[in-house]
Amino acid sequence: MIPAEFAPVAGHIWQSTLFAAVAVLLTFVLRRNHARVRYVILLIASYKFLIPFSWLVSLGREFEWRTAPAALPHAVSTVTGVIGAPAFLMPTVTAKPVPDHLAALPLIIWAVWGCGSLAIVAGWAREWFRIRAMVRAATPLPFALPIPVVSVPSRMEPGVFGIFRPVLLLPERVAEKLSPAQMRVVLAHELCHVRWRDNLASAMHMLVEALFWFHPLVWWLDRQIVEERERACDEEVVRMGGEPAVYVETILAICKSYVESPVPCMSGISGSDLKRRVVNVMANRRIANLSPVKKVLISALGIVAVAGPVMFGIVNAPLLLAQSAQQSSETRTALTDEIAPPTFEVASIKKHLPDPSGRMFVSIGSPVGDVSRWAATNVTTRILIDIAYGLKDFQLKGEPSWTDSERFDVDAKVDDAMVPKMQKLTEEQQRKQMALMLRPLLADRFKLQVSHSQKDVPAFALVVAKGGSKLKGAPPTDPKINTGYSVRADPSGTVVKMDGKPISVLTGLLSGMLRRPVLDQTGLTGTYAFTLQFSESDSPPENGPPSIYTALEEQLGLRLDNTKAPVDIVTVDHIEEPTPN
Repeated sequence: MIPAEFAPVAGHIWQSTLFAAVAVLLTFVLRRNHARVRYVILLIASYKFLIPFSWLVSLGREFEWRTAPAALPHAVSTVTGVIGAPAFLMPTVTAKPVPDHLAALPLIIWAVWGCGSLAIVAGWAREWFRIRAMVRAATPLPFALPIPVVSVPSRMEPGVFGIFRPVLLLPERVAEKLSPAQMRVVLAHELCHVRWRDNLASAMHMLVEALFWFHPLVWWLDRQIVEERERACDEEVVRMGGEPAVYVETILAICKSYVESPVPCMSGISGSDLKRRVVNVMANRRIANLSPVKKVLISALGIVAVAGPVMFGIVNAPLLLAQSAQQSSETRTALTDEIAPPTFEVASIKKHLPDPSGRMFVSIGSPVGDVSRWAATNVTTRILIDIAYGLKDFQLKGEPSWTDSERFDVDAKVDDAMVPKMQKLTEEQQRKQMALMLRPLLADRFKLQVSHSQKDVPAFALVVAKGGSKLKGAPPTDPKINTGYSVRADPSGTVVKMDGKPISVLTGLLSGMLRRPVLDQTGLTGTYAFTLQFSESDSPPENGPPSIYTALEEQLGLRLDNTKAPVDIVTVDHIEEPTPN
């Protein structure tokens, strides 16, 4: 079980791991080509850990105006991943609420993660400042090179220190241990690192290591990157006319007399698998240039990796927005309705007096068959706001605590002229009309002022499970006769019954129960009848009903996957407790 807080991170790590695996396979295909090509591919695989696909998907959503939702086929309604990636790049990750005894687990994981990162960075920083102090006290050397060259009193190998203002560090008396020809190849090797800005590339990978220190693939990439980086410099020095035998003698002499740099982003000359480097240099094999086929392959993979998520965002943004609009149409109406909503003729709002017997009784709505009145008994202000704007719990922000504790009784009368019109509406339309009339009442008596915004929030996508749907079709229910669904909660669990209703009714119920948007990605368009029994606990008793996640898959053949969705958010800017009347 993955806590909901870590579902996006788990998805990102999984995607980056898959991306890196493809990159490693590509380097194997290019093993006979220049090491520089493999080096760049491995660096890109490392940097992918810093770039979630969701960023590219979000970029694509900025172009949603280019595509009309009506023109999109249903087939493109692919489940959006936990961080916005296409379904084929996502594992099956179902985030579940953390049980009470594990409530502190996310905090512990974040703390361990952060401490590990800080420890790694602290170790590197200590060595970095030590070498920096060494450079400040170093003696300049008169070499005609494009970067400064200094002599340092250390047994550290020759290397380039610094990213934007690199300095070549040579250990004291290194010229006495190396011949002039060997010194030339040392300088040529280090200038390759400078020209290709290898220190900057290594520093970027160090950031990946610090953030994802727990991932074995990240450290394996580090070894491979260093291996290909040094091989690339070896190839370049030999290509420029360096004698292979002299070059190998130089590498061996450096490794025998000096130690490797303690900072990964300081490029030296030893590094990587020494035996393998010596064999490659001495063999002096002809290195093949990239063939047209391989160039096309690399270009195509690069385009797919970048343009794929962007195109996904362009194509799917309108669909997600459309589903969000369907789930909260009342809120969207509040944003665009230019006509003042109808109002109640008169209304009474009083604080609820608790029942002397201690019973908790709540009622909301109009009396059966009477649309001239709307009443609510023992309700909180938050409930009233949710009804007025058609909100789920996760859509209301900024409300003071008393809106969820103080309880009121509301009794409102509809204008006599509106009653005949109300009687011609369906039950659902009557509820929406009453909700519209409740808004000005809240503004008048509670001084309610709200603002609206849209935000991407964690959501669930309801999809068909691998075994297929177990739903049975049923004729649609007449809303004038009954609602066609019921929810009953008792000590043994919760039971949801539906008779002749579309999947959208189920997603609406699930959204309220899970306190998270639930998008219909099943592709099921009919009306269905079923009974769903589940436990509200994430760890249900052994002999009791299963959790809602398990029940959906076992009883209905449906599954909840993590995603994100744009949702209308209503923020309370101002509200006051009403005066009784």
